[in-house]
Amino acid sequence: MYHKPVMLQECIGGLNINPEGVYADVTFGGGGHARAILDQLTTGHLYAFDQDEDAAANAFDDERFTFIPQNFMYFKNFIQLYHGGKIDGIIADLGVSSHQFDTPEKGFSTRFDGPLDMRMSQLTPNDAATVVNTYDHADLTRILRLYGEVQQPNLIASDIIMARDAEPIETTAQLKAAVQGRLPRGKENKVLAQIFQALRIEVNQELEALTAFLSQCPDVLKAGGRLVVMSYHSLEDRIVKNFMKTGNAEGKEEKDFFGNLLTPYRTITRKPLVASDEEMESNSRARSAKLRIAERM
Repeated sequence: MYHKPVMLQECIGGLNINPEGVYADVTFGGGGHARAILDQLTTGHLYAFDQDEDAAANAFDDERFTFIPQNFMYFKNFIQLYHGGKIDGIIADLGVSSHQFDTPEKGFSTRFDGPLDMRMSQLTPNDAATVVNTYDHADLTRILRLYGEVQQPNLIASDIIMARDAEPIETTAQLKAAVQGRLPRGKENKVLAQIFQALRIEVNQELEALTAFLSQCPDVLKAGGRLVVMSYHSLEDRIVKNFMKTGNAEGKEEKDFFGNLLTPYRTITRKPLVASDEEMESNSRARSAKLRIAERM
């Protein structure tokens, strides 16, 4: 299967679908969420975005559906181009799809040997090999610390630089070999996953794209429209939480003359929803998923 959606019922319920409404799935992937939305639409319409070229093959032949092969950071422009008005709901399932993880040529997974690529779109200028082979010690340390929350990022950066001085690091196996001596016993896979995550976020500028997307949502959503976002690590979740609470990435509270919080949203989920034990058992991606829902005021 291309991708098994996490918390599918909770996501679709969170959208509070109007059968005649207009919706956007900004991370189309295998189309799991999109299919569930279309099942509830009568005369409504769904716009789906995905920057991964592979996702286009999953697009539906349905007059109620439009596939837009773009990064969701350009969401507002393309909704205005294709639709021209405000919409009833937006869903984003962040991170990497199962299909991307399971395709060795994409280089996302620590499980396979493959090229050190990690681009979600082939139009992205730099791949992970570029980052690993050209970034200086300070920049490598910064992304490992910030995006991977890696312990001893400066030492791992030194190991990478020492290995690349001997020969360019062009595959996932070479990268794993370069840092092997630094991995704590019993936590090898966890730390490798953190290193890969840091590189992936840097390559795809994921946090910048997420911030750009979320900043556009209030202008696109109708009053009463829903924003449903699922994230898979604390960096994303913090940005989503801040936007839903305050309308900005930093979580900076602005208040009116009477001391009321100025925010575009009413939060539906005070705490993020998490998957059931059964779902976590059957779908490993569900273990780290956090779902937040907000309504446009």
